[in-house]
Amino acid sequence: MPDIPGPTSTPTLDRVACPADLRGMADAELGRLAKELRGEVIDVVSRTGGHLGSSLGVVELTVAIHAVFNTPFDKLIWDVGHQCYPHKILTGRRDRMATLRKGGGLSGFTKRSESEFDPFGAAHSSTSISAGLGFAVARDMGQPVGDVVAVIGDGAISAGMAYEALNNAGAEKRRMFVILNDNEMSIAPPVGAMSLYLSQLYAPGPMQALKGLAEGFEAALPGPLREGARRARELVTGQGAAPTLFENLGFTYIGPVEGHDLPLLLNVLRAARARADGPVLIHVCTVKGKGYAPAEAAADKYHGVASFDVLSGTQAKAKAAAPSYTSVFGHALTEAAAADGRIMAVTAAMPDGTGLTEMQRRFPRRVFDVGIAEQHAVTFAAGMAAAGLRPFCAIYSTFLQRAYDQIVHDVSLQRLPVRFAIDRAGLVGADGATHAGAYDLAYLSNLPGFTVMAAADEAELVHMVATAAAHDDGPIALRYPRGNGTGAVLPERGVPLPIGKGRVLREGTAAAILSLGTHLTECLLAADALAARGLAVTVADARFAKPLDHDLIAQLVAHHGVLITVEEGAEGGFGAQVLHWLARTGRLDRGLCIRTLTLPDRIIDQAGPAEMYAAAGLGVADIEAAVLSAMGVHSGQFRAAGA
Repeated sequence: MPDIPGPTSTPTLDRVACPADLRGMADAELGRLAKELRGEVIDVVSRTGGHLGSSLGVVELTVAIHAVFNTPFDKLIWDVGHQCYPHKILTGRRDRMATLRKGGGLSGFTKRSESEFDPFGAAHSSTSISAGLGFAVARDMGQPVGDVVAVIGDGAISAGMAYEALNNAGAEKRRMFVILNDNEMSIAPPVGAMSLYLSQLYAPGPMQALKGLAEGFEAALPGPLREGARRARELVTGQGAAPTLFENLGFTYIGPVEGHDLPLLLNVLRAARARADGPVLIHVCTVKGKGYAPAEAAADKYHGVASFDVLSGTQAKAKAAAPSYTSVFGHALTEAAAADGRIMAVTAAMPDGTGLTEMQRRFPRRVFDVGIAEQHAVTFAAGMAAAGLRPFCAIYSTFLQRAYDQIVHDVSLQRLPVRFAIDRAGLVGADGATHAGAYDLAYLSNLPGFTVMAAADEAELVHMVATAAAHDDGPIALRYPRGNGTGAVLPERGVPLPIGKGRVLREGTAAAILSLGTHLTECLLAADALAARGLAVTVADARFAKPLDHDLIAQLVAHHGVLITVEEGAEGGFGAQVLHWLARTGRLDRGLCIRTLTLPDRIIDQAGPAEMYAAAGLGVADIEAAVLSAMGVHSGQFRAAGA
C-alpha cells in the first residue's frame, strides 16, 4: 500500500484562508497542517495532472516560509514554479485548484495577475535571485516591500544567470534570503536531532553567532550523519571546511538543513530573519516526491504527471494513435547517428523531453546534457561544428530564446552548421504562454544564412532530420510541435529534401493556401469545407520558412487571386517573409489579395491545444473564413452558403 497522507480536507487546513492564519498557529499545528497539505496536493494533482514531485518536496518549506515571513508584504519568489502548488493552496486559491492548468483556470506556475502572493511570474529557470535583488533595491529605495525570499532549486542554480545574480547580490550586500532547495541529496538524522542542536539559533544574538552555529553544525553530528552533511555541503560548494563559494560571493551560508524537519526549518528561518543584515543563503535538502511512495520510487519522481489513481499511482494516459513528434525525432536522429559518427546531440537538462534517451542509450559518449545552460549549449555546439562535427542542439522553442545572442553571434555570423531541433513549436496546451513556441520562426528567419524548416507531419520530420544531418552550409533548424503525430506512414529512412523547396498537395482555382508546419492538417480540412461550398482551392506545404520556395509562390500568385499563408508562430515569421518577397518583386501590385494567418499579437493562456488555436484564430473554421473573406464573400453570403 502506498504511503498516502491522511484526509484531503481537515479542520487545520480548513482554518487557512491566507498565510496570515499560519502565523497564529503553534508549531505542532503547523506540523498537522503540512501533513494535510501534502494530502491535498496529491488529491488535486491526481485529478488535474501537473508537476507533482517538485510540489511534494517543498510542503514543509512552504509552510515554514509563510509561517515565518509576512507575505505578501514580504516577497516570496519561486524559481521556475514547478513547486508552487502548496503555495497556491495556502494563498487563497484552494477552491480553484481543480482548474489547475485548464482553460480559464489557475496557471501551473506563479503568475502576477493571479495573486498578490505571486510578486514575480515564473516558468523559465534561474530568474528568482535576480528578481529578488530587484525587490530588495526597491525596498531600500522606499517602496512598500519587506523581506525578500527567493527559492531556487539545485538544477536552476546551475545556470549562469543565477551566478550572475549571486555575484551582484553579494556585492550589493543588501538583506535578502536565498533558499537553495537541493533535492539531489537528502540527509535524514533521527527525528529532532537537528532541531535540538539548532534550536539555539532563535535566541537573540548577532548574525555572526548564527553563522558560527551553522558552521559548527557538522562537527556536532554523529559520525554517519556528519559525513552526509559534509557531502551535502560540498555538493554546492566544492569545498569542505574552507569558506563556501557563497561566502566568497558575500553571502552568509547556512546549511545543509533537513528540509522535511518542520521544527528545524521554523527555527532556522526565524533565526535568519531575526539576525540577517545582508544576503543569506540557506541550503535546504529535500526529497522530490516526499510522502507519496509511488513518486519517491519513480525514476522521474513524478515530476510531471497525467491524472492518476492515488492508491496505485498509475497514470491515466490515453493510448496514442500515432507516436509523438519528439519520439519520432529521437529515433530518426539515433538512426542518423548510427550511420554517421560525426553526429552529436546537445541538450539543456531535457534529454527525456527532447527525445534523446534512445541515442543516449546507444551512443552515450555522443549525447551531452549540459544542464540548464542554453547559452552554453549553443556555443558548445558551435565549437563542435567549427571542428568538423555535426551537432544537433535539441532545445524547446521557448527555452532556445534564452540563447539568442549565441545563435546570432556564435553560430549565424560564423555560418557554422549547427543543427537546431526545436521541440514544442507552436502552442503547447496546459503549460500555457510561458512555454509556447511562438517566436522561433520570427527570430530565426531574420538571420542571414539560416535555413528554417517546419515539419507538416511525422514522416516529414524524419526527412527533415536527414536534411539537417546532410546540411553543412550554415545553420539549419527544424521545428515540430508537442504531442502526437497525424498517423502518417513513417519512411524506413529519411531522405534529404531539396533546400528551399515546397510541395503542392491539392490543386484548385478558387484560392491558394500555403501552409508551414503541422497546421497543414487544418488547411486540408478547411479545403474540404470549401469544396463542399463548390470552391476548389490549392493547398501547398512550404516546408521551408527560409529560404522560401520562390518558384512555388510565384506559381501560386500567378494562378490564384487569393493567397492565404498559415503558420503556428507569431507575426513577423513565415508570412512576413512571403510578404517581403512579394513586395520586393512587385507582385503585390497585381491585384493579389493576401492574408497571413499567424498567432495574434497577444498572449494565449493555457487550455487544450485545439482550444488555444481556436482562441488564436487558427482553427479550421478560421482558415475557411479567411479564404471566403479574401474572395469577397460577405457575411450574408457566408451564412447562406453554409445553410
